[in-house]
Amino acid sequence: MDYILNMAQRAKGASKALGRMKARDKNRILTAMGEKLRASHEYIIEENMKDLTAGRERGLAEAFIDRLTLTPERIYAMASGLIKMAEFTDPVGESIRGWTLENGLKIEEVRVPIGVIAMIFESRPNVTVDAAGLCLKSGNAIILRGGSDAINSNKALAKLITEAGREAGMPEGAVQLVEKTDRSLVGELLSLHHLIDAVVPRGGRGLKKVITELSKIPIIETGAGICHLYIDREVDEDMALNILINAKTQRPGVCNAVETLLIHVNKMEMLGKVEDALATRGVELRVDERGIGYMTRAVAAAEEDWDTEYLAPILSIKVVEGIEEAIDHINKYGTGHSEAIVTNSVVSSERFLREVDAACVYVNASTRFTDGGEFGFGGEIGISTQKLHARGPMGVRELTTGKYIIRGSGQIR
Repeated sequence: MDYILNMAQRAKGASKALGRMKARDKNRILTAMGEKLRASHEYIIEENMKDLTAGRERGLAEAFIDRLTLTPERIYAMASGLIKMAEFTDPVGESIRGWTLENGLKIEEVRVPIGVIAMIFESRPNVTVDAAGLCLKSGNAIILRGGSDAINSNKALAKLITEAGREAGMPEGAVQLVEKTDRSLVGELLSLHHLIDAVVPRGGRGLKKVITELSKIPIIETGAGICHLYIDREVDEDMALNILINAKTQRPGVCNAVETLLIHVNKMEMLGKVEDALATRGVELRVDERGIGYMTRAVAAAEEDWDTEYLAPILSIKVVEGIEEAIDHINKYGTGHSEAIVTNSVVSSERFLREVDAACVYVNASTRFTDGGEFGFGGEIGISTQKLHARGPMGVRELTTGKYIIRGSGQIR
């Protein structure tokens, strides 16, 4: 317990110093971190290769290996993200709203850091860098606990950014990585509600279930992505196919990739084109009984397919009577992440936007845009699928909370 407790105590102390830090000082630290990563990409790749080799020896799926892999391009993207983050407006101290009462009291709500955040995640080493940068920018201390599959990569990245941060004036304990892989330490971390203000889990359903059951700390849940694409009756077929190809095949192992295609019954003749487009790209198609007759390389879908986040080149397909059935299916099986409709109908698009319950709802665009970087947030700590306190991609503003400042001149009640 001492290992985790000491870490949390250091983070608590660092959070006070970060809360007082000027924007230019935080930006200097972020820039130094980015430059350090760029200069050290060969070392990072060497350490990452240890994780990749071990993962392949254990027979990890290729989608998992892809999430684990760090290439020079991905390292430069992480580094550039930190440097770009330094250019963003500092949210701390920003005025949210303000007003004056009849008695002359002036009330203002301003943004302040949450405090100490624990980030528990699985196989993505880039989370180490993204989360550290976002927390630093928003004035929060962070404790990172990654999966054992990425331990060498995470240690290398954390070592580099903490070294660069320390040299640039970052408070001791502002960014810390739990380097021990003992799973019991997660339970210890989740018990420290007096030192840690929020926990952000980022991974599969199993991880989130464990954290939800164990945590005494408020959770900002980043959810699984059972994302749907609905092709409506009135539609540009070429556009629909292009969106589907991108949403399913660009990176099938990520949470904003489409897992289920819903297609209007009057557009079933499109299923042959869907099969040609996706099967040739290595996607396995699992189709309901109404649609399977239109395909030659598909297999029958089972009930559990509608409730599965594949994170792999697999797509389930269901034929629906219309937009009402599509919306009902999405709201039953979706995880509240990202949902899309392709349609030429304004009536259909507005109904879809209004009635689908998800963090991000798209009309005529790929779900792959659900990303803090794509939204212009300069990165994300995760994509929240809950409704409190943040929803959707969580950038620096979502890592702050409100504080009321009241200025008076002797008023009493």
